[in-house]
Amino acid sequence: MTTENTSGAGGAPPQHAGAAVRPLYRQVVRTLKQEIVTGVYPVDSRLPPEGVLQKRFDVSRHTIREALRELREAGLVASRQGFGTTVLRPGTPRPYVHEVASINDLIEVANATRYDVGETEIVVADRELAERLDGEVGTKWLRVDGYRYAPDEPRPICWTEVYVHADYAGVARLIGRRPGPIYLWIEDLYGESVAEVQQSLRTGRAPERIAGKLGVATGATVIEVQRSYRLSSGVVAEVALNVYPADRFKLTMTLRRAKS
Repeated sequence: MTTENTSGAGGAPPQHAGAAVRPLYRQVVRTLKQEIVTGVYPVDSRLPPEGVLQKRFDVSRHTIREALRELREAGLVASRQGFGTTVLRPGTPRPYVHEVASINDLIEVANATRYDVGETEIVVADRELAERLDGEVGTKWLRVDGYRYAPDEPRPICWTEVYVHADYAGVARLIGRRPGPIYLWIEDLYGESVAEVQQSLRTGRAPERIAGKLGVATGATVIEVQRSYRLSSGVVAEVALNVYPADRFKLTMTLRRAKS
């Protein structure tokens, strides 16, 4: 039988004989929480990676993940795949950090969240929808909608409505069976290549049908992020609209000077 302890360098103190034994992950939580409160890890800083914490406390990775989960539930930190665990300001809403610098980054965003699909249907574009999708009136599209969730978060981070051109509607059979962004499914199934993604942001008002699930009042300010996926042939194969509560959305962009 093997045991773990948290008496490594900087870890929680050992339990004295006769004292109630705390679960291992709670001992890790106690130490990290104290270090966050005292400023060892200030607001907006990142905690060490799981592997480093595992070695420091001499515990299993599962124990570290349980500790981080409890810190997230307490609102002290936020975790995102590929970006680590960040210390939050106590009492402030936890924003979803929207950090995309390339098309490949969209894969990370999709893999770091869960898309729970609500409805799927084939629709025919009227004039308004055709203008929105940069298509033609009368064209058919596969429409998919649902809510996207971050790990260990009970509230959805956004409502997502996706339109896929009818020529590529066969991706419908992969919904709920395959992770990742829909544009990759189009590339894999049809041998196409997405050449560019046009992204636009604007403010809007939360419609009644999605406001309650997003945890905002009907008519509350929301951030609408729309992406149009254009193939190398010039055809728009997919358009995705993501609606985020304004107080839980943060956009991060990295701009680099072009090389001469």
